[in-house]
Amino acid sequence: MNHALRRLSLVCLGMFVLLLVNVNFLQVFRVNSIAAEPGNIRITVQQEKVQRGEIIAAGGPGSQQVIAVSRQISGGIYQRYYPASYTYAPITGYDSVFGTTTPAGLAGIEKYENAYLAGTAPSLAIHNLRGLFTGKSKQGASVYLTISPKAQAAAYQALKAFGHPAGVIALDPRTGAILAMASYPSFDPNKLTVLNSATFDKAFAGYHPNSGSSPLINRAINDLFPPGSTFKIVTSSTAFSNNVVNNPNSTIPAPQFYRPPGTTHVLTNDYNSPCGNGNPPIIFAFTLSCNTAFGKLGARLGGPALHGFADRFGFNNPGLGVPMPVTPSSALVQNGSVVTDPAYTAYSAIGQFNDLVTPLQEAMLAATVANGGTLMKPYLVQQIRAPDQTPVYNASPTAMGHPITPQVASYLSQMMESVTHDPNGTAYGAVGPQVTSIDVRGKTGTAQNGSGFSLDDSVFTCFVTGNGQPIAVGVIVKGGGFGAAIAAPIALQIIRAYLGRQ
Repeated sequence: MNHALRRLSLVCLGMFVLLLVNVNFLQVFRVNSIAAEPGNIRITVQQEKVQRGEIIAAGGPGSQQVIAVSRQISGGIYQRYYPASYTYAPITGYDSVFGTTTPAGLAGIEKYENAYLAGTAPSLAIHNLRGLFTGKSKQGASVYLTISPKAQAAAYQALKAFGHPAGVIALDPRTGAILAMASYPSFDPNKLTVLNSATFDKAFAGYHPNSGSSPLINRAINDLFPPGSTFKIVTSSTAFSNNVVNNPNSTIPAPQFYRPPGTTHVLTNDYNSPCGNGNPPIIFAFTLSCNTAFGKLGARLGGPALHGFADRFGFNNPGLGVPMPVTPSSALVQNGSVVTDPAYTAYSAIGQFNDLVTPLQEAMLAATVANGGTLMKPYLVQQIRAPDQTPVYNASPTAMGHPITPQVASYLSQMMESVTHDPNGTAYGAVGPQVTSIDVRGKTGTAQNGSGFSLDDSVFTCFVTGNGQPIAVGVIVKGGGFGAAIAAPIALQIIRAYLGRQ
């Protein structure tokens, strides 16, 4: 009898120990994962009672603008509100109590800075502790962005005016600070912060990719387009850096028609026109954007060399975040391997074949040239302040690398100046000195898209370094036609707004 009782006691003790271990495991090791469960209604209710921090566009000259704020509606519940909804939606994202992402329906800065905005970041612990003693309800930190309200408003309005799917990024070349990030079509995040699930589902269904227009896609950093002739910046950089071309006045072969080795396809220039005398200076071929010259130059340089310099400029980089993840741009890669075929290399050298870029990558090209060959890491968050406005984070600009030397950057700057200042330049009529007194230097791209639009994609990358307010811009518009037709004027509107030249 005593033996049986002893065994029963040991079993009960073992079960008690297992229960104790499980409780401690849940409370210590699984607390974060449980809190993140979409179905955890207790966490959702707690979140609704927290006054999330504001998101503020505070970059560039001019006044700041609050672009996300929490409003108390009833019973201590807060609802997120976005005053300039469509303009900033790709940046702010949304904070909804519904959705499939964790800890709730979060996107954009709302998601990637959630710990600060919700007040749960470790660096806010002391501030939360003070709140317990003062009786104040829990508050989140305020996130100050690098976005210039003037540049952002101009960017979105310019994209909206044309009405085609498009994206644009503006950067400060010196720091990598993102001054504008616009995407079209956009969406109203206020329709996703409702407290009624049926209303949310209806709004989300209209925004979902299956709806057709896919407004939830941030085309500035997550959509890919062929770069067209803007890739000639990379090709030129490779040629200068490998001493295949010594300076902008060095000549290169530029036949009227060029058939790359191993293919029956023939490269031509616009309207099948010749490129000067067939052996022009590279600056002339760049100014007129001669495909035959750069296709032939690319085949001579080889796929591995072009791929290496594309990588330096930020292509083929899956780890970039701003903090939202950026879809990697790609060049000179096929089926996971570097392109070596001369024909494919020739087409890649002019931004076709399977080259794909984001508008951010386009801006990074121009920013590198503007910054003397140094590429700065793009970023959106400038500062984070605790509820008492004490800074808990300050951005520190970081160089991603030095793709080209200052000398090569100077050569490219001269060539991009010729594109906009020479009467023969492809962007002269759009952003030349007769249009504006601003010294815009850039490169156009007209990219075959194969996406059903009657016109090619319009691409433009450019920079301005004067006036003490340098800015680099990358614009891509689906079906916009020539790069100078739509993309270049959009870039100019953003630059004018940022510099106060409207």
